[in-house]
Amino acid sequence: MATKANAPQVIAPQVVIIGSGIIGLYSAYYLQQKGHKVTIIERTDGADGCSYGNAGMIVPSHFIPLAVPGMIEKGIRWMFNSESPFYVKPRLNWDLISWGLKFSKAANAKQVEKAMPALRDISLLAKKLYQDFAKDEKNDFSFEEKGLMMLCKTEHNFHEEAEVAETANKLGIEARVLDRAALNQLEPEVKPDVAGAVYYPGDASLYPNALVKKLKDLLQKQGVEFLYNTEVIAFESENGTIKSIKTQSDKTIAVGELIIATGSWSQTLAKQLNINLPMQAGKGYSTTLQQQKGKKLNIPSILLEARVAITPMADNLIRFGGTMEIGGINQDINMNRVRGIIKAVPEFFPDYSIEVPKQEKVWSGLRPCSPDGLPYIGRTKKYKNLIIASGHAMMGLSLAPGTGKLVQEIVDNEQTSIDISLYKPERYD
Repeated sequence: MATKANAPQVIAPQVVIIGSGIIGLYSAYYLQQKGHKVTIIERTDGADGCSYGNAGMIVPSHFIPLAVPGMIEKGIRWMFNSESPFYVKPRLNWDLISWGLKFSKAANAKQVEKAMPALRDISLLAKKLYQDFAKDEKNDFSFEEKGLMMLCKTEHNFHEEAEVAETANKLGIEARVLDRAALNQLEPEVKPDVAGAVYYPGDASLYPNALVKKLKDLLQKQGVEFLYNTEVIAFESENGTIKSIKTQSDKTIAVGELIIATGSWSQTLAKQLNINLPMQAGKGYSTTLQQQKGKKLNIPSILLEARVAITPMADNLIRFGGTMEIGGINQDINMNRVRGIIKAVPEFFPDYSIEVPKQEKVWSGLRPCSPDGLPYIGRTKKYKNLIIASGHAMMGLSLAPGTGKLVQEIVDNEQTSIDISLYKPERYD
């Protein structure tokens, strides 16, 4: 019989968020604003994660999901190039095979047509909430609305991107097609060598490291409890309600509402609850350097053919990121992929050359990718008090405040700010 001294600790019911990434943090932010007692559980020390090293882009321009017609054929070609921007590690794994079949099914024009307005709506909601957050909480995380340039090396891709721009304008997202002369006016110090570009003036950027730190400090001051190095090992449920969770340290946490926001680890937790949440971890890399004197890049850019993101950041820093490597849950760094990112830069900016960084200067993070390219946001049918907020792929930071606000509205049974029917967590049942 356990004595009082070593009896398992029980924490009273509350909103419990598993995951201290940007989605979990913004969910906590909006929940505590509504008066909820919130605890965030994090299996690591919280010092790293996908929220830190990403490109820091807020991109309503990214209204087309990852699963699009032609992506599978392109992916197969890229698989044979060790420096390509996309790679699927071949392995006999049923989760991967099942995910791939679902991805293939989603990669059609009809599905993309349905997805575009849904992605636009959550992106515009998130952008507005970023603007409000920068105004209400002090903009010390370098939130800037400079737009985004999609740089196209070939005439063929420039033509295709101009068609995307036409669709964007029809959806209410401003897009401008730029020739080389107009582009050189925006980037006078580096003069891109490209066929042309599409400029999205409504996009924005920020410094992710500063934003994550700010949110954590803010939440702690407002009474949100963080339990770091705490792994969830079991759930206790009764009559379709999760009553408590048990951690590896023998702590039992009573649950009022439970939110799973653990990124690429969400599928593993969902399996423990017998919930089917198809997901693959897509690894990305980045390196952050000082801007070069006399060759300063002003506007966040994506090098279209290379799928490389370039973001000028605070303190004269610039971040280069890219790749989508589907190879299971690991954060090993493949320097061939990093070389692919670095080599692409002078192809688009001939006067701008950078050396391949040492491995210890390279960040890697895992993006949670659903098969249809849409996040999972909503209550589950299986458990009345379980909400999933995951599967945002490369858009986690971009969509974070929008997702967090939706989570708060779901918890409080309010009308959601946007239609979330396409984001149902159990859409693959």
